[in-house]
Amino acid sequence: MDNTITAILLGILEGLTEFLPVSSTGHLILAQAWFGYDPDQWQQFNIVIQLGAILAVVVSYRKLFWKMGTGLLRRDAESWRFTRNILLGFLPAAVIGLLAKDAIDVMLGAPLVVAVALVVGGFLILVLERVIPEREDKGVAALSAKTALTIGLAQCLAMIPGTSRSASSILGALAMGVGRKTAAEFSFFLAVPTMLGAATVKILDDPVLRAGEAAIGWGEIALGFTAAFLTALVIIRAFVAFVSRHGFSPFAWYRIVIGSAFIYWLMA
Repeated sequence: MDNTITAILLGILEGLTEFLPVSSTGHLILAQAWFGYDPDQWQQFNIVIQLGAILAVVVSYRKLFWKMGTGLLRRDAESWRFTRNILLGFLPAAVIGLLAKDAIDVMLGAPLVVAVALVVGGFLILVLERVIPEREDKGVAALSAKTALTIGLAQCLAMIPGTSRSASSILGALAMGVGRKTAAEFSFFLAVPTMLGAATVKILDDPVLRAGEAAIGWGEIALGFTAAFLTALVIIRAFVAFVSRHGFSPFAWYRIVIGSAFIYWLMA
């Protein structure tokens, strides 16, 4: 397939899946297996398009971030609690991610691990949706420090490719009694430091990436970044509205179907 078309499709795939509980990394790995292209050549591309998805969060919630940022300067209690919760939620991923990055890199090359994780995660979402009652949404600043840290620990399950960072953090939040809308938004906000941190570590760890020597052209990278940004911009708001009304079960069934299909394909 032409690199330009592949770049746009992968950018759209990243934007569609980054903030849904279906694993964007898992989908990119399965796409690599399906289309048969060399993942090493697209490594820098995959890192940069994730930054496009992060930018979509910043743009979508720019008023809230501005309010909290200026509130910190005024020593506003709500702004301090909001910032504290984001930092506590990010802390486990920062520590465990650095300690386990070699093991994570090995699993990133295993499409079967991704497919199985999609199926297992789908069933887990169905179970939790059934047993956990719907709770009132009080906002990220209203979370306790213990709840924020626990959600951060749950997010670390996403280091297994196919588990989904979004799914792990959202399910952790639901298990702690957080409302659906707040759980989804906290997952969005955690994505900013978590994905920026992961991208920075990957770039600093790889001399080729650090030198900016892209195997894929910068034109294709720009297209993928733009596609991921624009797609994520639409998905973020739509996702919050959807789960507020319908919950997370539709995404669980999607995970089970797509994961099962790839298990069959990979083992055939």
